[in-house]
Amino acid sequence: MSAAARPPEGGAPSPGEGGAGVSRSTAPRLRNGSAAQSRPSVAQRPEGSPVSDLEPLRIGVAGLGRAFTLMLPTFLQDERIRLVAACDPREAARAQFARDFDAPVYDSIEALAADESVQALYLASPHQFHAEQTKLAARYGKHVLVEKPMALTLRECDEMIEACERAGVFLIVGHCHSFDTPYLEARRIIDSGELGGVRMIQSMNYTDFLYRPRRPEELRTEEGGGVVFSQAAHQVDVVRLLAGRRAVRVRAVLGQWDPARPTEGAYTALLWFDNGACASLTYSGYGHFDSDEWCGWIGEMGNAKDPADYGQARRRLRDPRWLADEARLKAEATYGGPAYKPPVFGASNLVHQHFGPLIVSCERGDVRPLPDAVWVYGDDERRQVPLPSPSVPRFEVIDELVAAVGQGRAPLHDGHWARATLEICLAMLQSARERRDVELVC
Repeated sequence: MSAAARPPEGGAPSPGEGGAGVSRSTAPRLRNGSAAQSRPSVAQRPEGSPVSDLEPLRIGVAGLGRAFTLMLPTFLQDERIRLVAACDPREAARAQFARDFDAPVYDSIEALAADESVQALYLASPHQFHAEQTKLAARYGKHVLVEKPMALTLRECDEMIEACERAGVFLIVGHCHSFDTPYLEARRIIDSGELGGVRMIQSMNYTDFLYRPRRPEELRTEEGGGVVFSQAAHQVDVVRLLAGRRAVRVRAVLGQWDPARPTEGAYTALLWFDNGACASLTYSGYGHFDSDEWCGWIGEMGNAKDPADYGQARRRLRDPRWLADEARLKAEATYGGPAYKPPVFGASNLVHQHFGPLIVSCERGDVRPLPDAVWVYGDDERRQVPLPSPSVPRFEVIDELVAAVGQGRAPLHDGHWARATLEICLAMLQSARERRDVELVC
């Protein structure tokens, strides 16, 4: 079994067959139509049970912080997976996981990786730990789902890929927004050939990212902080998926405009592909204009936003309590913290997640993915391709994970794919620093 098979030469694999909203995986999606319990009990399963349509994939979680908090609604509602163990340095988070899932908890990832009930590890730890934790998981024969960015250097990426291939386990990097159904459906429309080849992509996102609660290292670029590592990883992934070609060159300019938040808070980049297509990427996390206004006031997570909340992130940081210890207050709002709010299910207005306004220009038309539909603008008419509402958020990640582990299907978002995205992100930093174009190998 190949742990990290490359996409075919000349572009990304097709995201799937069929109509609107069909994912890459053809495996049945066993989704719970009713509201999931916020504190489910996890039944004990026989050791070594195979993964099948009826047997959930047993996942251990490394890191119960912000990333896990965002994935938790998926884990609770998708019947194809089961959380069976976790580790975290925070005692309160471990205690809540033990209560919620009736499952063992550990204070070290070594102990978690050694747990024989775990088939795959979800690594939701800070960026700087991804490489060592992935290699450790591989040594114990565990499949790996690791959050983006994959790592902080290309050498670390190579070591992660080599470790997983040597161990015969799958390495998948996500969640990234290139998993999102609107972009997968846009890619399917492009693959149909009706509009001709992709020639240009415009992508932008304006958020308050830089003014959300941050740990100290999240404001230091050299430790993986700033919008390039955390947000360009999404945007680059999306445009690579839609272009369907190899990126060959990048030119970028970065914005670092607030001395109190001493890392990159904005960027604009031009990315060229090997067939002559190009993509323009713009991102600002400085908390002024909110580009969700151009997406029907649907937020990144697929929830409706209230325009009256404008400026909330900046106002909160003016509170002396936040300025004194925003890292602690961030931890308190995540899983296990005193300010943590469990996910609420059954929202009637949930639509798909997204990463800001985007238009793909093809030879004979344009494609505009939105949270609830994909608009197609041809020579003679425009049409809307509606997207069914998701019953489980981020189910696309589980599609890919279960198809890989259960069916041996090579994932799109494997280590090689994520390494190429990181190469572009690093090249953006280099391009801005040296004020020149940077050639890419990816």
